[in-house]
Amino acid sequence: MADITKRFGWRHLRSAPTAHIRHHKRGRLAHDGPGLSFWYRSLSAALSEVPVNDRELAMAFHARTSDFQDVTVQATVTYRISDPAEAAARLDFSVDPDTGVWRGAPLEQIATLLTETAQQHTLDVLARTLLAGALVDGVASVRNRVAEGLAAEPRLPATGIDVVAVRVVAIRPEAEVERALRTPAREQIQQEADRATYERRAVAVERERTIAENELASQIELARREEQLVEQRGTNTRREAEENAAADGVRAEAEAARKVRLARAEAAAAREVGAARAESQAAWLRVHAEVDTGTLHALAATRFAENLPRIDSVTLSPDVLTGLLTRLGRPDPEARA
Repeated sequence: MADITKRFGWRHLRSAPTAHIRHHKRGRLAHDGPGLSFWYRSLSAALSEVPVNDRELAMAFHARTSDFQDVTVQATVTYRISDPAEAAARLDFSVDPDTGVWRGAPLEQIATLLTETAQQHTLDVLARTLLAGALVDGVASVRNRVAEGLAAEPRLPATGIDVVAVRVVAIRPEAEVERALRTPAREQIQQEADRATYERRAVAVERERTIAENELASQIELARREEQLVEQRGTNTRREAEENAAADGVRAEAEAARKVRLARAEAAAAREVGAARAESQAAWLRVHAEVDTGTLHALAATRFAENLPRIDSVTLSPDVLTGLLTRLGRPDPEARA
């Protein structure tokens, strides 16, 4: 919208570079061009402001496919007014000289023209397309058909409008139909997820089985080695017992031989001692056999006295002393003989 200021009954207009201003004064064109700035009187001026920049028009409308399914088409059309004079002549772009506000709604008229034209060509395309095809390839086909239809529409060049670009954002069915269409894909995805889960579980079970088999094999190997250890310990124990028994036998034989030798030595010594004692006794007897009886009695008394305990006093009666003296004074018949 142009910027209009008031000074002493005059009006000053200053427009943007993207706005084409047409100023008619008393039926004649006084100013014509974009980005103008000039003074004028409101009572004698007729102003038109035509935007010449690219403008985006978003549109959304319903259509029906060949299998009688409702879809919503979202599209955007970019256009510009290439001939402001033609546009101002065909559409009401006049503005109030005092406020600079459009008297009508020219952009809404252009939007209605573009929307209805695009909708007509969209309906023509989708009416011969199945829903599945419209969802898969409908965006490109609708975009091409709408671009061709707008380019061939005679009212647009006559109004000074050029279509710059056409974009189809989305073609969407109703919510229930969209959920129904998503169900097979979701089920397939779920099946793939379940299959992946089952495979992962199978792999985990296989790994657990492998681990269990390895543990069992380890336990079997450990038991086998323990059995070998027990057998080896038994063999070692038996060998040790045999070695100990052999050592004990050798020690017993050595001890027996030692004892036999000792016994033989003791026996020989005993025989030697006995023989010496016998010879000594024989000599003793021979010596005593040659001595008279009185000497023997004296020796016996001496030996007796040596073996008697200590006697402090001895009492001899006359009878004993008389008999002893008698015997000592009596001569030995055997000695005489």
